Amino acid sequence: MRILVANVNTTESMTEAIASSARSVASPGTEIVGITPRFGADSCEGNFESYLAAIAVMDAILAYPEPYDAVIQAGYGEHGREGLQELLEVPVVDITEAAASTAMYLGHKFSVVTTLDRTVPLIEDRLKLAGLDQRCASVRASGLGVLELESDPERAVKAIVEQSRQAVADDHAEVICLGCGGMAELEEQVRAATGVPIVDGVRSAVTIAEGLVRMGLSTSKVRTYAPPRQKKITGWPFRI
Repeated sequence: MRILVANVNTTESMTEAIASSARSVASPGTEIVGITPRFGADSCEGNFESYLAAIAVMDAILAYPEPYDAVIQAGYGEHGREGLQELLEVPVVDITEAAASTAMYLGHKFSVVTTLDRTVPLIEDRLKLAGLDQRCASVRASGLGVLELESDPERAVKAIVEQSRQAVADDHAEVICLGCGGMAELEEQVRAATGVPIVDGVRSAVTIAEGLVRMGLSTSKVRTYAPPRQKKITGWPFRI
């Protein structure tokens, strides 16, 4: 089985970290391929960058030359999952929805701890669109930019731990979802500080994608995610 894990930004080191996290839970025989878009922002922290990433990820996936069995969109609260589902025959799993749906098995309410405050509405909207918002106690911002997760990891862990503790104490969260693909591999540190289950979206998405492939399931094509109709598109940006 081959799963493509698409970073939504153009930072190669983050793609490598996300792919490494995905491989840590992949079953024997599952190949994880990290994908970095050829254009876009070096981090996604708002609507403009998110919509740009949606096009960039579709472009990158369509250009991948080898067969694959599933795709993971590794951006928290980002746009574009629906477009991929129209374009592809294989399962498409978004890490926001993967983390939240996994958290629902582990506690009554979950909270998401993310990066900047401006990304909070995007995550709230994605959870609402997916029908997962009723089990969300809160979405909290650590105040850190995406790239700071790599450049200042000690400060990042401290900020994420503090917001996670507040989510448990003040919002009555019983599970914490790490709200950024760049937070991969922080689970143990946050779990030790909070005493609650910590869910990483990338790892959750891998297990869900593998399960869908093994069961022979993929996106329904009868209505919402039917393939795009054939028509003239001016200035088509995709390589394929």
